[in-house]
Amino acid sequence: MKTSIATVCIGGTLEAKLAATAAAGFDGIEVFENDLIGSDLSPEDIRSMCGDLGLSIDLYQPFRDFEGVTEEQLVKNLRRAERKFELMHRLGTDTILVCSNVATATDSSDSLAVDQLGRLGELAAKHEVKVAYEALAWGKHVSRFLHSWRIVEAVNHANVGVCLDSFHILSRGDDPAGIAAIPGDKIFFCQLADAPALSMDVLSWSRHYRLFPGEGAWDLPAFVSRVLDTGYAGPLSLEVFNDVFRQTDPFVTAKEAYRSLVSLDESVQASRGQALGSTVDAAGSAIPSAPASSGLSFIELSEGLSHETPQLLNALGFQDVGLHRRKNVSLWTRDGVNVVVNHDLVGPAAIASLGVDVPDVAAASQRAAALHAEVTPRDEAGDEDSMAGFVTPDGTKLFFSADKRRWRSEFPPAPEGDASQTAPTRFDGFDHIALMQPWQRADEAVLFYRSVLGLSGAGSLDVPGVRGLVQSRTLESPGSAIRLALNVPPGEPNVETILPVHFALACTNLVATVRELKAAGVQLLPIPRNYYDDLQARFDLTDEEIETYQSLDILFDRDASGSFLQAYTTTGGNLFIELVERQDGYTGYGAANAPVRMASQQRRTTA
Repeated sequence: MKTSIATVCIGGTLEAKLAATAAAGFDGIEVFENDLIGSDLSPEDIRSMCGDLGLSIDLYQPFRDFEGVTEEQLVKNLRRAERKFELMHRLGTDTILVCSNVATATDSSDSLAVDQLGRLGELAAKHEVKVAYEALAWGKHVSRFLHSWRIVEAVNHANVGVCLDSFHILSRGDDPAGIAAIPGDKIFFCQLADAPALSMDVLSWSRHYRLFPGEGAWDLPAFVSRVLDTGYAGPLSLEVFNDVFRQTDPFVTAKEAYRSLVSLDESVQASRGQALGSTVDAAGSAIPSAPASSGLSFIELSEGLSHETPQLLNALGFQDVGLHRRKNVSLWTRDGVNVVVNHDLVGPAAIASLGVDVPDVAAASQRAAALHAEVTPRDEAGDEDSMAGFVTPDGTKLFFSADKRRWRSEFPPAPEGDASQTAPTRFDGFDHIALMQPWQRADEAVLFYRSVLGLSGAGSLDVPGVRGLVQSRTLESPGSAIRLALNVPPGEPNVETILPVHFALACTNLVATVRELKAAGVQLLPIPRNYYDDLQARFDLTDEEIETYQSLDILFDRDASGSFLQAYTTTGGNLFIELVERQDGYTGYGAANAPVRMASQQRRTTA
């Protein structure tokens, strides 16, 4: 796969865009006209700089409002095109993107468009350049890709082909199966963008909300497979208009963009029934497949301002094993669930890191590095576990470990007579981890976890909270050994809007577990009676079940697969813990109950 990216995707000067693109590992670029016009660099300088950086210039774009015009306007357009063709020679590129007319077309007849594009093709042939004609989704007369292909097919000129852009095709709801009608050698260029599922005018959608592949709602692997099935062998290029991306450090954005194409390449291989492993990094080395993680070996929490983290763990029956042999961190464990508390991290409670069980630390770390994950070294000495550490876009650290016995041996043995081992109920591990996301890094975080850990999207929704909508994206590993809920608070994070930190523990019998905890004096989040009146109206639960759930402050949900029980501890400082039981294959996260939970937490905060 030859990778390319339009300079419009990235912020900064043209020089910074080119340097960032090369540093990320791209093969080539599309030069966006505005970037060239606003640069002090001459076309020759840009060509030389790209050569020095190892970048090909794959496309010059866009050339607008050409076809469907009066003869007088056509003469002007051809003169304009010739100047651009001369510029392209100075740049060292041979393909120009011509968008379907959105402003100056006066005649909607295909015959006129065919004639005028044919004349453009003749001029292009004289200058030895190619014209890639693209149907803009908001084009005045040509807005569908098969319509643009019918025109190009009728032009029947070697120098005129089509450009296929996933945004313009998928935003109109067109079936990419129609791409099969286009010969691969007549597809002169392929541009890619993902997008969230939005209901809005397509122009605004395009200009502000495009995303890199893997960050949105579209099936881009299927789209790319359709293109490749035609025999197309040109670049797969990103063209993403996004206000956030253009305000971000260009080197950060370029790495995110490159990561998206590597992940897309693997997904395309899988969708085409090919064995994974042919994806390579910028140096040509094979990128290992995503690790087949068996789950989380530990999570690390900060202690919190008022020691609320140890207090809450103790209330739930976790045993304080003791301090690490060299560090001011302690290990709390129950039923094989490990929580590390860092006493040097002050401030509100936070999830500082996740320990991820992987079969091969070297392969997992090689993959993360190839995908430009930021390395964070672990403080280790002697025979301590050599974990590979990386920082995620949201600031959480990931540590890869292949043998939990090694890092576990860095702490004292569990005390004799561990009460949790004889308790009538058990925790079965981490059900899911909730991570708060800065709004400007949320899409990048989704892509990071998908690509580095091989997680897949399980859902996206807006949850009504007390202070506005909380955007939530859920991701899971194959087999659901790892589940993450990435939550974006409403507005800029501050004291009023910041979401409490929490993680969920899986239980086999939540009713028995909650009874045990309440008998031990654990304070659970009180749920209002109105919730249970509504619950009885929504589900066919017995009076006895309703009474049990209400007496224990247990919430209930059901999907097509099964049922879900959940309860919450009260919040200590900024931390609470969720207890859940999944029945009969329930796949959700109890999202319908989240507004009730947040309202109850808010009442206790302001009481």
